[in-house]
Amino acid sequence: MSTKQSRIRATLLAASVHAALSTAPAQAQIVFDPNNYTQNVLQAARALEQIAHQVASLQNQAQMLINQARNLASLPQSSLNQIQQSIQRTQQLLGEAQRIAYDVGQIDHAFSTTYGAASTTATDQTLIDGARERWRNSVAGLQDAMKVHAGVVANIDTNRVEMSSLVTASQSATGALQATQAGNQLIALQTQQIADLTAAVATQGRAQNLEAAQRTAAQEQAREQLRRFLTPGAGYRPTTVRMFQ
Repeated sequence: MSTKQSRIRATLLAASVHAALSTAPAQAQIVFDPNNYTQNVLQAARALEQIAHQVASLQNQAQMLINQARNLASLPQSSLNQIQQSIQRTQQLLGEAQRIAYDVGQIDHAFSTTYGAASTTATDQTLIDGARERWRNSVAGLQDAMKVHAGVVANIDTNRVEMSSLVTASQSATGALQATQAGNQLIALQTQQIADLTAAVATQGRAQNLEAAQRTAAQEQAREQLRRFLTPGAGYRPTTVRMFQ
């Protein structure tokens, strides 16, 4: 029953009582103040209305506190450790680069010596050793690239599981904080995937550059060897030979 209906009923009751008392015989009348009774009923109705408002206000405050607690609740799902482990595995594979690694000083030294211009004074054996060294560098670069690619492929399955868990956690988030944390972890997972892609591109480019440098150095060495072959020698020179004592 609403407050308005309660007021109407209280007013009608007071009016009925007042009418009944006014029509009763004088000897049957009792001491009763209908106006006072009406005021009391109306005050009680107002008190009940105020109590109802207070109860509704307390309910709203309780719901607000519940919503705040939900918004401040942390996400139970965390993929940070798995993401960090994937990045560490890729970094470890990059750190295992053989021979000419990702070091500017080491690269400059190699291209000024092993991949430099063929020396006109070097022996044939020195030229052969240099060609063999360049071939080993190319093979090592290809092997390192394949190892990094294998590590990136291995991370794909881990990333798939973590992405599924994070998307599920984001969709079932009970508050703003949980949704934000799930979104941040998804961004971190995407960053890790970009890092894997960068590592794969870097190792592939390194292998291709070593192969191209080997071909260029081989061409230079071939020209030097051809020059030596075509350069006329001293020819036959007669000498005195003593065959018998």
